[in-house]
Amino acid sequence: MEIGRIIRELRKENNMSQSELATKLYLSQDTISLWELNKSLPDIPSLVKLSKIFKVSTDYLLGLEE
Repeated sequence: MEIGRIIRELRKENNMSQSELATKLYLSQDTISLWELNKSLPDIPSLVKLSKIFKVSTDYLLGLEE
């Protein structure tokens, strides 16, 4: 599974808009959109923040574990 799809699924499961997630990460909504479209990848600090927000491992976000 691509990281963008994983981020989108987790965001929707948590009833969060792209704008809400962007605010939590101090990023723009456009950045979240690019991640979800797999046109860009989160940097390591953002990946760690995503794992904390969604309470999953970074390996899960990267598609390395289920």
